[in-house]
Amino acid sequence: MITKSSLVQEAWQLLEKSTVYYRERPVGTLAACDPTVEALNYDQCFVRDFVSPALVFLINGQYDMVRNFLIETLALQNSDKAMDCFHAGQGLMPASFKVETWDGWEYLTADFGEHAIGRVTPVDSCLWWLILLRAYVKASDDYDLAHRPEFQQGILQILKLCLADRFDMYPTMLVPDGAFMIDRRMGVDGHPLEIQALFYAALRSARELLLPGHKRDIYIQVINQRLSTLNFHIRQYYWLDLKRLNTIYRFRGEEFGETAINKFNIYPDSIPQWVTEWMPEKGGYLAGNLGPARMDFRFFSLGNLMAIVGSLVSAQEANSIMDLIEHRWEDLIGYMPMKICFPAVEDLEWRILTGCDPKNSPWSYHNGGNWPVLLWF
Repeated sequence: MITKSSLVQEAWQLLEKSTVYYRERPVGTLAACDPTVEALNYDQCFVRDFVSPALVFLINGQYDMVRNFLIETLALQNSDKAMDCFHAGQGLMPASFKVETWDGWEYLTADFGEHAIGRVTPVDSCLWWLILLRAYVKASDDYDLAHRPEFQQGILQILKLCLADRFDMYPTMLVPDGAFMIDRRMGVDGHPLEIQALFYAALRSARELLLPGHKRDIYIQVINQRLSTLNFHIRQYYWLDLKRLNTIYRFRGEEFGETAINKFNIYPDSIPQWVTEWMPEKGGYLAGNLGPARMDFRFFSLGNLMAIVGSLVSAQEANSIMDLIEHRWEDLIGYMPMKICFPAVEDLEWRILTGCDPKNSPWSYHNGGNWPVLLWF
């Protein structure tokens, strides 16, 4: 008979087996440890994937690995990485790193996207790094680490990268396709929910960790303004429930001027039939994406769950999201870990959105696949 204690013991053994050591110090965990599968890039430590085991270590008072991880990834932040002689922006965090040995000496090699499949740049890594730094100092009370000059400078460089002026009228962060957890072509470019939820939580983390000072005080003012407008924007325009769907059904197209109600020119005919049948009477969620004449009605688990964790949604909206998950349990969870999104794209839509990506065939990988990492939320 399998007992709870034996399962926990086995889980710890598997977690310890996945540990990455650098100069005899634990600095992270491998993406996957399956000897029957070709490793490709899964023999690396991914910044976003380390957050889940890192929280386990923090809860159990094992702070050293998380501390080492934060220090080593910060040292990689400004690595002079380039692709075709074009250099990445200052403040960019690597998507992953691995330990390599040369002439008896260990060193870390990082991937900022220049080696990745499809050459996708990691937008989410620096956001996860800020969130994890805040979680570490809250758990360990080691504020001295975050207050080190190099950490303060690292935080400012991330903020400078994320808050840069750009060709955009929205408070959301503009994202290239495949530049976060969904790191393949899935029609998630623009202003995907996941990045907005991470962006919001990262800004709150940075505001809490920055020390007073003239330059930092200016950033804190910018953060406060951005948090307010981002919060309003997401709650006002991304939220979907039956009431909101009925409103969208009555939208007029081609509205112009300040009095326009349909501000993003969403056409009612673009509402897929499945969403009206799938939406329960009690419940709602945040849409996957929003832009000119475009609303992605798919349910993306990480964005919605992170919006709850980071208080991007109100308490009432958080309860509505959980109500929807409960009502649609079989679709979103069933007998497996939670799906990354629902529904999957199929047929011609799959060919167009994914570029005929065989790894993202319907109901697998990023296209409606089940991801255990989502269960910690």
